Amino acid sequence: MSQPFPVRPPSPVSLDDRARDNIRFIRETMERAGSFTAVPGWGGVALGITALGAATIASRMSRPRDWLLIWLGELAVAIGIAGWTTLSKARRSGSSLLTGPARRFAYSFAPPILAGALLTAVMVHLSEMGTIPGMWLLLYGTAVVTAGAFSIRIVPLMGLCFVVLGAVALFCPWNWGNAFLAAGFGGLHILFGAVIARNYGG
Repeated sequence: MSQPFPVRPPSPVSLDDRARDNIRFIRETMERAGSFTAVPGWGGVALGITALGAATIASRMSRPRDWLLIWLGELAVAIGIAGWTTLSKARRSGSSLLTGPARRFAYSFAPPILAGALLTAVMVHLSEMGTIPGMWLLLYGTAVVTAGAFSIRIVPLMGLCFVVLGAVALFCPWNWGNAFLAAGFGGLHILFGAVIARNYGG
């Protein structure tokens, strides 16, 4: 028995459309697999708040070495906050901190930070502490830019802001250094941390 109305076969999918969809899927998958996404947004906000507190306390120090000790104490606090919040975000997303993008991120981040530690020791030994704030901001920014190549897009932009701020600080008077550190480690961390937390899952 014939059907009253002929059934039209579904229109075939264009090979070009199918190829474009496949390429887009592969590209997005590779980008997700090749990016370190556990950068903690709220952790960055917390880093900024503690840095502003350290800047407030350090501004009351009359001796440069006391000022330095305050900021080294803040460094220890920052390492603890960053480590805990990064680990928590990685666990929530099911990503590993020991392999893949996380390892590449760490390898790129570490050399400028180690260079900053060595240069800080040299400057303290030579009693040339006036350039420490600018150097810290510059090398931290360099670490964030280089490591950010393996992370979400906003991370290199944050690093670039630190680089610019550090470069300006190097040519400003010593007594402005604490304000630059507050603006960088305090203000920039809060600003970019809030953006990351809102757009990239906390």
